[in-house]
Formats: sequence, structure tokens, C-alpha cells
Amino acid sequence: MEKFSFGVEPVTCHAWNGDRTQIAISPNSHEVHIYNKKGGGWEKTFTMKEHTQRVTSIDWAASSNRIVTCGTDRNAYVWVLNGKGEWRPTLVILRINRAATCVKWSPREDKFAVGSGARLISICYFEKENDWWVSKHIKKPIRSTVTCLDWHPNNVLLGCGSTDFKVRVFSTYVKEIEAQKPDSTPWGKKMSFGNLMSEVTTAGGWIHDVSFSSDGNRLAWVCHNSTINVVDAASDSSVTTTRTPYLPFLTCSWINPSALIVAGHDCELMRYSVEANGKITFVKKISVASKKAAGKVSAMAMFQKMDKLATTDEEKGKNTVHQNSITQVSIHTGTKESVSKLSSTGVDGQLVVWNMS
Repeated sequence: MEKFSFGVEPVTCHAWNGDRTQIAISPNSHEVHIYNKKGGGWEKTFTMKEHTQRVTSIDWAASSNRIVTCGTDRNAYVWVLNGKGEWRPTLVILRINRAATCVKWSPREDKFAVGSGARLISICYFEKENDWWVSKHIKKPIRSTVTCLDWHPNNVLLGCGSTDFKVRVFSTYVKEIEAQKPDSTPWGKKMSFGNLMSEVTTAGGWIHDVSFSSDGNRLAWVCHNSTINVVDAASDSSVTTTRTPYLPFLTCSWINPSALIVAGHDCELMRYSVEANGKITFVKKISVASKKAAGKVSAMAMFQKMDKLATTDEEKGKNTVHQNSITQVSIHTGTKESVSKLSSTGVDGQLVVWNMS
């Protein structure tokens, strides 16, 4: 395990470059900071300041080395590194009138999806003729804020969750940039743009995160009612739900075809197994840390503890690595078929890299 601190501000979102030597984070503000790995720590090399309001999501395209960001200013930008080592933005025409909440590149990195409070998803792609990024909207039957997104491995299907307690899978086939429609999948055959492939209503609680399995046949999600859910398209879209005794989870990710990692307000990473029949079983917590012995602290450290933990007493801190809610878990090394390292960021301003083996 490796642990790094980026100050007292919460880290609301983060994204890695292709070789994991750079990371982009947003410290709960309108800025995005780029850090380079330097020895045993990180050195800030660039600050992106194009957004005028809080950045809500970041994604870094590993192959093309492009960064996409979105924020509550209703904008999204694609950032490209120029010859001087500076990141330059290009505005994306989203055509939304509410905050952009989440963004993700597709697996082939030829388009990306932006969820928003405007009750729609913008599928964005580059139009060479006009030299700009344009978008197509998926609106129906979304009737609430889109909170999370994840791409199917085939680069066309998109899973999303929203605050109307529903999880949906849409087709995002864009004929302008894709040569041919993909083959049919267990989710359905009709691949025209915006087609609703699947819709699941949860027992209660808005959706915080969704994640497709490595083969794309299963979609997992976590809700505000502290449940973990999995729908299996290959088994007649059967849905399995397990109610947990923990505080709500904010993020989830498959780490192999039969295991999920979830995290959230309990400040811990938790591993669950998902059997072939869909049964979800708790395995273990993997983020417990021993408490440090109390000692003398500087005035600066005392004020930092007050800001992060609302206390200056070391003994009142949580017996976990993260000392406040975990906002995002990302794959650091490997794929959903077999993840060897995960990274997590949280409200405590920390970045933690976990060795899953």
C-alpha cells in the first residue's frame, strides 16, 4: 500500500495517465491539478483553470493521452498536451442547461459520455470537417439527474445510474465515426443510437456508481440505501440485491469476473464475491490500518486534523487508512479481468494505492 496526501482539501475525483506516472486530481474546486511521480512522492506540474465552477469528473484517455473534464458550470473540455508541456483545452458543445456530473471515455477513446442534471446523456465525438467536439443527446426515458456512467467493452453500450432509482443500459452507436454496428449482445440486438437496452428499478435510493464486468454481461451498482446490486443479461436479466449493514457506498468496481470492490462513507474498501448464480457475499475489509501512537504535533498538523476530522485528538481518528469518505476507486494496474492494484481518493485529501494481491 502507498499513501499520499494532497493537502487539506477533499479530492473529489482523479484519473491516471497510461503508464501511471502522472495523475490528475480536482481539490473540490474549479481547478484540476496535474502531478508527476517524483521519487516517493508527487510534484505538481500544471494547473487547469478553464472551468469557472467546481469540477465534478475527470477521465484520462490512456492511449491518446487526452484528458476530459466536466463541471457544474455546464461545460466539458478536452485537454491536449502541446509541444511546450502545457495542457490546452477545447470546449465541447454539450448543449445542456444543468451541471455536468460525470464523464468517461469509451474503450476505443473515439468518443466520451457526459451525464448531467439536465436529465440526459451527451455522447460526444470529434467532427473533423468542422474541427470541434459535438454531441448527441440520449433523453428518453431519463427523468432525473444522471449520477454515474460506465462503458461496455464493445464501445457501444453504456450503463448509467440516476436519482430516479433506475439503472439503464443504452446503445450509443454513432454512425459518423463507427464503421459498422457491433454484433448483438445478451443486452439486445437493436443497436441504433439512444435505444434503451435494459432498465432496472432499485428498491430505493439513488444510484451512486455503476460498473460493467469484464465480459460486459453483468452490471453492478451501489445505491444510497446501502445495497449492492448485480443484473446479469446472460441469465434473463436476473437481478440480485444484497442489503449491507454499512453506510452508503459511493463507488464500485469489478476486480475480476467474480469479485467487486465497494467503498464510501465508511472510509473502507470492502470486497464482495459474486457467484455464477448472482449471489453476493461479503468477503472482507481490506483498508483497516492500525492507529498511530499519540505524540506531539505541530500547530499546522493540529489545524489540518481539525479541518479533516473535526478533532485534534489522534485517538478519535478512524481505525482506517482513509479518515473520511472515499469518493472514488479506480483501476491502477490491470483490467477488470484481473486487477492487481487499485487507487482511492477521498474527502480527507488522500490518495491511496492498494496492492490487491
